[in-house]
Amino acid sequence: MPLFDFSPSALFRRLRPQGASPHGTPAQAGAAGAGPAAVSTASALAARLPGLVLQADQSAATLFAGQHGQRRSGGGETFWQYRQALPGEPASAIDWRQSARSTHAYVRETEAESAQTVFLWCDLSSSMAWRSASSLPEKLDSALLITLATAALLLRNGERVRLLAPTGPATLPTGGSPLERLALGLAQLAAEPPARRPALPSGTMLPRHAHLLIVSDFLCPEEDVRSCLHHLAARPVRAHLVQVMDPAERTLPYQGRVRFEGLEGEPERILPNVQTLRQDYTRLVEARTEELAALATRYGHDLVLHSTDEPPLPTLLTLHSLFSGRFSGAPSRARADTRSGTHSGTHGGQS
Repeated sequence: MPLFDFSPSALFRRLRPQGASPHGTPAQAGAAGAGPAAVSTASALAARLPGLVLQADQSAATLFAGQHGQRRSGGGETFWQYRQALPGEPASAIDWRQSARSTHAYVRETEAESAQTVFLWCDLSSSMAWRSASSLPEKLDSALLITLATAALLLRNGERVRLLAPTGPATLPTGGSPLERLALGLAQLAAEPPARRPALPSGTMLPRHAHLLIVSDFLCPEEDVRSCLHHLAARPVRAHLVQVMDPAERTLPYQGRVRFEGLEGEPERILPNVQTLRQDYTRLVEARTEELAALATRYGHDLVLHSTDEPPLPTLLTLHSLFSGRFSGAPSRARADTRSGTHSGTHGGQS
């Protein structure tokens, strides 16, 4: 399908700043502006993004089944079903070949093809640039992969996709496939100073009755989450929330004396015998996850939990099912993965 073809090497050349290292460098915690740390973060992301785009497109191709989720009668070219002709049905609507095989007259119906616009929000805040082990992807990489793969799947299904920026719908770079342009738009947003990369979108920037995907770790004050979901529901905007978490944020696997360093300017904390806090910590994680799920349900949204030590395909399949249900008008609800959880907002390393 030429619409979705792209060249990872060409995308890499467009993303990679002059003089950047091929592998980039890790994000630095607490960057206050678009200084060396912010440039380093953008360079590292630029180096990884072509591979994420390729993986996203491959994941979408794996899930794409050739059937649109809305599945209802309407004006389109895709065959949906035969139904018995009703009294007064015009003769031109009857499928005479199918009717000749039975004692009834049948009408051939096609599937409705009314494209929806889905807005995408990917959390690019500093707390996303973290992983607990070198064998795991950063939360940001997992979030980008889920965002881009969902976009690729929606595009294959004939939907319209728009990237949402803090100031409203983003203007994407020209040239390349739609998926490339989305990736480039995300790279541009990631290059902004941390103060311009909020964790959550503003509901006032969206048209009424829009569909929205939010991929985030939701490691922000509960009031911010509550306010965001409330404003989205008031427009109303129907949102699918994907919470991306590192496994260490769910289980606190550390032992002994541990120094926790904040990624967003929080003061560091040194805790002795941190393993003695594990039980209380996991209880708080579960309670916050339940609260987030309750908030999503209260305002008519869905919550899907994703852990970075798990493959993305189950999450993508759940999102595909949820979007299909929304477009068809059928009720849908995600089942929360009980292994996933939340974290209080700091990240640890043993000292």
